[in-house]
Amino acid sequence: KDDLFNKLHDKDVFMAYFAKATLAFDTPNTVTNIMTPQLPYSNNLQINLLSACFNKTSATYKFYWLLSIVQEIELGNISINKKNLFARMISNAWYTVNYFQISYGKQDIIQESIQRISEYSKITIGEKSANVYEKLVSSNEKTIISTLSHFNKQVPQWFLSPWFPKLTNEKDTDREKRIYKESKLFNNNCPYSLYDSFIVINNDWVEYFKLNSKIIKDFCLWNLCLFLQSKNPNVPDIPNKILNSDVRKQLTNQKVKYWDKVINEIGPIICIYTGKLLNIKEYVLDHYIPHNFVSHDLIWNLIPADRTFNIVKSNKLPPMRFFNDFYKLQETAINIIKEIDPSNRYLDEYLTIFPDWNESFTKDRFHDTIQPLITIASNNGFEYIQ
Repeated sequence: KDDLFNKLHDKDVFMAYFAKATLAFDTPNTVTNIMTPQLPYSNNLQINLLSACFNKTSATYKFYWLLSIVQEIELGNISINKKNLFARMISNAWYTVNYFQISYGKQDIIQESIQRISEYSKITIGEKSANVYEKLVSSNEKTIISTLSHFNKQVPQWFLSPWFPKLTNEKDTDREKRIYKESKLFNNNCPYSLYDSFIVINNDWVEYFKLNSKIIKDFCLWNLCLFLQSKNPNVPDIPNKILNSDVRKQLTNQKVKYWDKVINEIGPIICIYTGKLLNIKEYVLDHYIPHNFVSHDLIWNLIPADRTFNIVKSNKLPPMRFFNDFYKLQETAINIIKEIDPSNRYLDEYLTIFPDWNESFTKDRFHDTIQPLITIASNNGFEYIQ
């Protein structure tokens, strides 16, 4: 186990084992108990207190706060402006909230802050996290400044709670003042000291954060995944919506190696949405269920579509009136590809929803896969095509 968790800085390893964990056990809590990675041990530091920061978590700010601190330390920053950290928290969560529409819970200030900034700023939903960060840090807009400043009311001081346990009969306001005062002396060897507009990393912790930065970040992401999965129990592929949020792969291979072959055999395909005939160079691949929800490019969810309509469809859901034509097109493609290219690797992608695509790909079974996903996506805020 220790060897496995020491390898979690590798994204593919992280993704693979998280996927296995969520498939193998019934609930996220079970995964936590059995599979949660451990932070690297230190002879001089109370790593148990750092782990304790994530105990009884009711919001995501702790995950993003520590993640942002480590990112700043990786850049060589020891005295860190709080605004920079708050901007990193927002930018790290930007795509997950805006693009994938993941729920963070009703009380989460990060999701609420992102929604506010999205409404009042010119930052686009699909903006890359690095660009979001730069725009937030350099912005003079009052809404952005006040939104970022709001994090200062709770995040920096309460993250240090494990190092400064509550005293008998101590009020929260008094405890907060004590944390600010004693952290400046690095009492209890806390990881950073608190000032009004910045924090300073404790020298005793700097080397630990630098040496183990990748593992610490994966520890944050692992716990974040478990937290978000508990808030979105029916939403697929939570890890990929956190770790791979800025990158959209091109669908060139799916076009050339699968759907172009189908069109070469049967001629133009009719767009199920518009009825337009589509030749090889006249279509784009559409995610029938939006990529924003499924976060994958598996062939069973991809079909040729009219380019103009695809832009209009965007991340909207198809009403079930389109399902029959969607199924017929997928069935036609499977039958043609298994005849002309039976070793085509994209046929194997149907195995993610069917035990045997050669026999079990039926209309009823396909419907039982598609319809629940569309319903869940709708319940999570995705709109239907009009």
